[in-house]
Amino acid sequence: MTQTKGTGSYAEVNGLKMYYEIHGEGFPLALIHGGGSDIDVTFGRVLSSFAKKHKLIGVDLQAHGRTPDRGVPTSFEQDADDIAALLKHLDIKQADIMGFSNGGNTAMQVAIRHPDLVHKIVIASSFYRRDGFDSWFWDFMPNASLDNMPKPLQEAFLAINNDQAALEIMHNRDRDRMLAFQDWSDDVIRSITMPALVIAGDKDVIRPEHTLQLYRTLADAQLCILPGGHGDYIGEIEDIGRDGDYPAVAIIEEFLTKAKA
Repeated sequence: MTQTKGTGSYAEVNGLKMYYEIHGEGFPLALIHGGGSDIDVTFGRVLSSFAKKHKLIGVDLQAHGRTPDRGVPTSFEQDADDIAALLKHLDIKQADIMGFSNGGNTAMQVAIRHPDLVHKIVIASSFYRRDGFDSWFWDFMPNASLDNMPKPLQEAFLAINNDQAALEIMHNRDRDRMLAFQDWSDDVIRSITMPALVIAGDKDVIRPEHTLQLYRTLADAQLCILPGGHGDYIGEIEDIGRDGDYPAVAIIEEFLTKAKA
């Protein structure tokens, strides 16, 4: 393990030099960012709030942020295996897992593939079937390019990894992952038996009807739909709302810390 500035470190997991950060103390909470993002882009505005009661393990997934590409396509399953390997590397026997957007898909796969590692799971603005998006999303995806990638995401990547080629690799990995995505069955979702919180915005890119369906399919779930768009409720970088108080933090905190009846 090689130390970097601040709380950042690298670990060799499954042949990948994965960047991660640890903040705070308490029961472990792994944070999994969204597509085209990194730890700070997705969680930067709420890290300090969650670090008050948790040992946060934030990661940059393959080809994202400070973690290089390993030269093969990305998948939610491989990302989940990388998260599991990192937790084992850190000698963490069990953790809560919170994933946003594509990170929520990865969080679900951690729960599916490595259930013994997961205590509770927060699935934020995520999907498990293609009909979780309106049809325009899939119509657009084959033509997705850097030209229409949101500028805040591009700027955040280049600020920590000033490599245009690496930025394009990240973009293409995320695009191709979505193009290759096949629906997960309801039975696979039902295999997630630990307590789950499903959370999204009422104007999210994920259809509210799909968020409700995910909640109803999970074995032991709570549902929260908040006003706003994709990531507004946790202050994701593209949110242009207020800094400081994000409504989802207290809701997620209560879910994570409340003992099961």
